[in-house]
Order: sequence, then structure tokens, then C-alpha cells
Amino acid sequence: MDTVWAVLLLITAVVTIGYWVVFFLHGAVIVVQEDWYMRFERAFPVADGFMAASSAVAAIGLLMDEPFGVAFSLVAAGALIFLGLMDVTFNVDNGLYRYVTKSWPMRAEVVIDVWSLGLGVALLVAMVSRVA
Repeated sequence: MDTVWAVLLLITAVVTIGYWVVFFLHGAVIVVQEDWYMRFERAFPVADGFMAASSAVAAIGLLMDEPFGVAFSLVAAGALIFLGLMDVTFNVDNGLYRYVTKSWPMRAEVVIDVWSLGLGVALLVAMVSRVA
């Protein structure tokens, strides 16, 4: 099962990096061209980078069957849950989900939120039993 978790964590890290490359170079993932939205989004690369790095380190540790794999999995799980909740809260507070039917960037945001919260919770449940 560790291989599955490692693959999911590596996918998370790579897609996160890809998202920010697209955001800054092409802007194709931007939901609305509003100053308040752009300021909020630009606050995330450092935290997302931390999550992506934690995910990559966790994946390596899990593949090597090293204890740091479980430890960093828990770090990545917490970061995924936190970032997912921040994103969902922002989207709800600002009515961004109304764009989901006509905006592929908003549909991508929904996938990211579901992935972040789903993987974060599943990873937390799976890994906490290994340290408790």
C-alpha cells in the first residue's frame, strides 16, 4: 500500500508545481481577473511549495520504507487538509462556485479541493495508526 500512497503523493507534488507554472506563465488556471482574487492566489505558492516538498519527501520515504516517510506523510496530510479548507472557504465566501458550470479553471479548482481534502484525510487516517 505504501507504493500507492507514494504515487499519489508524487502526483500531488508534480501537479502542484505544474499548476503554479501555468498560473504564472500562462494564467490559464485563473478563475476571475479581479485584484482581490489575484492577491489571494499569490499568497499560496510558498504554502503549496511546502506541501509539495513534504509530499515528495513522504513519497521517497515510503518507497524506501523509512520512518520519515510516515512522518512526512502526516505533515503532507495536514498541509493538504489546511490548504483545501482555505480554498473551499475562500470560494464559498466569494461565490466562486457559481462559475463551475462555465469555467474550466473553476472546475479544476473543485478537483483540486476534492483531491486535497480527500487525500489529506485518507492519508491522515492511514498513517496515524502507524504511529499511535
